[in-house]
Amino acid sequence: MAIPPKSVGAVIPTEDGLASRFWIKFRRESVLPLYSPFVICLASGSLEIDTFRHCIAQDVHFLKAFAQAYELAEDCADDDDAKLAISKLRKGVLEALKLHNSFVQEWGLDFVKECPINSATLKYTEFVLATASGKVEGLKAPGKLDTPFEKTKIAAYTLGAMTPCMRLYAFLGKELEALLDPNEHDHPYKMWIGNYSSEGFQATTLQTEDLLDKLSVSLTGEELNIIEKLYHQAMKLEIEFFYAQTLTQPTVIPLTKEHDPAQDCLMIFSDFDLTCTVVDSSAILAEIAIVTAPKSDQNQPEGQITRMSSSELRNTWGELSQQYTEEYEQCIESMLPSKKEEFNYETLHTALEKLSDFEKRANSRVIESGVLKGLNFEDIKRAGERLILQDGCTNFLQKIVKDENLNANVHLLSYCWCGDLIRAAFSSGGLDVVNIHANELSFQESVSTGEIIMEVQSPIDKIKAFDKIIQGCSDDKRNLTVYIGDSVGDLLCLLKADIGIVIGSSSSLRTVGDHYGVSFVPLFPGLVKKQKEYGADGSCCIWKGQSGILYTASGWDDIHALFLGH
Repeated sequence: MAIPPKSVGAVIPTEDGLASRFWIKFRRESVLPLYSPFVICLASGSLEIDTFRHCIAQDVHFLKAFAQAYELAEDCADDDDAKLAISKLRKGVLEALKLHNSFVQEWGLDFVKECPINSATLKYTEFVLATASGKVEGLKAPGKLDTPFEKTKIAAYTLGAMTPCMRLYAFLGKELEALLDPNEHDHPYKMWIGNYSSEGFQATTLQTEDLLDKLSVSLTGEELNIIEKLYHQAMKLEIEFFYAQTLTQPTVIPLTKEHDPAQDCLMIFSDFDLTCTVVDSSAILAEIAIVTAPKSDQNQPEGQITRMSSSELRNTWGELSQQYTEEYEQCIESMLPSKKEEFNYETLHTALEKLSDFEKRANSRVIESGVLKGLNFEDIKRAGERLILQDGCTNFLQKIVKDENLNANVHLLSYCWCGDLIRAAFSSGGLDVVNIHANELSFQESVSTGEIIMEVQSPIDKIKAFDKIIQGCSDDKRNLTVYIGDSVGDLLCLLKADIGIVIGSSSSLRTVGDHYGVSFVPLFPGLVKKQKEYGADGSCCIWKGQSGILYTASGWDDIHALFLGH
């Protein structure tokens, strides 16, 4: 949809305004249109003109529906200022329709008539017009509205159904504008991007949000909940619109688009702590140990594994944690070359051997301290089942493993001291098929002895496990390997995979990577660049390991969009 870049006095809503709160609440979903094939191709400048024309044709249907909805909302508003504001927004839509007519004249055809309305456009326009007509759950039938106040609700509900569309386009405009090369004058969609990134459109969006806030001031909590549902539904319908655009050209995403299970194998590797989880698993195990430990004045039964008291455990954990942090920082500092180097995988591999030695010494101290003695298996299992994972992580992995057409394998490579904790965390989400490669606590009659059976405790161990898994794959299939991680311990695997994706903001990972020539590229701009490089026939290999390039993602929603779309 296109609204002309014409400001009528920008009003910035307060941070606690209704529109702002809704946008923040559903912000995770706002990234999904960025990763649609349509937006990726448009941003790269490679979008085929027929696809763009078809989208413009759909925009005309949107604009006509918006103009009609504003007219209905204006009729329902009982405040002269609100009526005037809605009237100005409606005039903006009508001017936008004139802009589209200029496209028609330039292309010399009536593409609106040639391109019938698609199902995604129809869903949104019908939704907006139904809302503006008062057909909202919990509201009286339009002909039975008794008071002006009841009619005013319809105006608020209508703005709730239209505002997310405006904000989403304003967001996309700014994101795409940031990727435009100032020296690139022949980008075919520069005007389209400029329209939505303009101060005028940004101001119009703010006016729409401010109007929603004002119309909602006197509404009840239940009525505000209705607006939130309308806002969220509008957001989902707008996202669906972007993914409904038909492209005939090859695209870099979603990764599973051209996946053939008979010929292709998707290999997804991930770290666990702070990549999948919100809290490091060592802190979880420490909490279990401290909470279940006997108090200092309690006698411990004979025949059971002798444990430290809870106060002794807390002190020991604190000392171990402080020593680990201090020595880790010293180790990272000692690994860095005197000056930044060009990327060389083998050089980095050699440097990380020093970190591997440090991790092994740290684990030995944990075992020798006895802090992991006496943990009950059932306590660990319950903690795993309640473990909070990063937003979107479980949903993404569930969709990957449950899609039989993908022929995908998921492997978790983790330093975690207790693989049972990870298995419990994923089994609660129905992810028992995920392959876990981690260390294991030693148990005696369901009680931990304090010993750790070491399998993966260093960057070198991780890359060995990664290589072993890859070597075990069938040679008659094309493997695409993706590694998702957050720390220096993941660096070798991230770089060895065809696609390495960094989650989080680990300063030590950035520091080490920068010194050894690793480039960290935000995922969306990286995909736009890849789309520019993509061969016209789609046959060129665009993903290759050990390139020295890693992609950074803001969260699992970005990864979900990369693999699966919306």
